[in-house]
Amino acid sequence: MTLTPALAGALGSLLAGLATALGALPMLGIGRSAQRHQGVLLGFAAGVMLAASFFSLIIPALHHLEAQGAGSWRSALISAGSVALGAAVIMALARFFPAPDAPVAPSSSWLMSEQSIWLFVAAITLHNVPEGMAVGVSFAGGGYAEGSTTALGIGIQNIPEGFAVNCALALRYSPAVSFWGAVASGLVEPVAGTIGALLVAQFQPLLPWALCIAAGAMISVTMSQIVPALAHERSNRAQISLIAGLCLMMVLDLALA
Repeated sequence: MTLTPALAGALGSLLAGLATALGALPMLGIGRSAQRHQGVLLGFAAGVMLAASFFSLIIPALHHLEAQGAGSWRSALISAGSVALGAAVIMALARFFPAPDAPVAPSSSWLMSEQSIWLFVAAITLHNVPEGMAVGVSFAGGGYAEGSTTALGIGIQNIPEGFAVNCALALRYSPAVSFWGAVASGLVEPVAGTIGALLVAQFQPLLPWALCIAAGAMISVTMSQIVPALAHERSNRAQISLIAGLCLMMVLDLALA
């Protein structure tokens, strides 16, 4: 069956987005015990976000700018400005919905605030928009082979991201709510993928901006919401988990580039 570029982009980005469900599946068996492993789960999520910010978003944005003929200075300024804009959006949201002061308590009883968790989920969801757009643009602009490769690479990258979202949600919500929240975070990709495939000429120049804005948002959430939470952990487990998440995401991003 021959698919139109728009339909191919929609299906490819849908499959890539649904890969978040694969990453979320392991948390269904953990349930409320996730609260006892907050540092490990948040450390892994932070590592995934930091690696994805640079290897999934900023570096691909620079490649897109280079392909569009932008010089070194223009590429650097666009990337830096977009990252700053993404961080500013998260800081504005955090100011609008301030989190309560964290209680002084042992790490075993301290929980990440609800506001922080939803800022984290919002940042991951925002970063899925340009990824879905990239799949749609690849199908419409580069054909089925390039589009399929892009969808496969982003889909595999979405697996640890789905786990990261579920890790955060599981600290406050039931396993079922956490699972479907992680799945929903990936379902923005088919929407963005369809739009990108339909309006490839208009959206292709915007991809670098969107990628770097999402990167700035993720870095801001990691530093303002997750890192302070990890300060309550007295062991090295959170730090080890962060490095593990960062290394895993870095390997996936570089291998699937």
